[in-house]
Amino acid sequence: MLIFWKARLAILAVPKTGTTALELALAPHADAAILNPPGLKHCTVKKYRRELAGFFEQKGKRPLELLAVMREPVSWLGSWYRYRSRPGLSGQPNSTAGISFDSFVASYLADPQPPFARVGSQAQFLDGGVDHLFRHGDTDGLLRFLEGRIGMKIDLEKTNVSPGGDLDLSDEMHSRLKSERVKDFDIWDGIG
Repeated sequence: MLIFWKARLAILAVPKTGTTALELALAPHADAAILNPPGLKHCTVKKYRRELAGFFEQKGKRPLELLAVMREPVSWLGSWYRYRSRPGLSGQPNSTAGISFDSFVASYLADPQPPFARVGSQAQFLDGGVDHLFRHGDTDGLLRFLEGRIGMKIDLEKTNVSPGGDLDLSDEMHSRLKSERVKDFDIWDGIG
């Protein structure tokens, strides 16, 4: 999470949406940068409003506007799946090694979810609403907005890229995901 007090902007870090690249480029210029622990770095909208807004904002001042990036829901799950397939997690309960993407998505939709499929939800992260929501992949639009708002040129480097992997999802599982995670797809489809 990055705070730009003069620009009245808080950039929330939705996991697996490319925010690490933003942090690397912007943290030295931010008024506050929460990079660890992950529970604070990836602070949800509700948690920010409930626990941190009062700390970063001053009475009588306009509240900070919230900005976030969202990834297409299947691609977002694919990034988690690939990230958790890396050799460093091999043998751990959250490893996806040896599991097909279809099985990973089925496990994500299960109740209870096995440890490897507990990745949260972008809809839950964004619950409460943000002022500026950008699609992962609309880097030009995001940078135009940020450069105008913060007043500086931003150069992003690709970082924290998940390893490659087979992301074949059956039509049946795709349909099930869309019907069981409607909010995620509705938010994605509504980003203008």
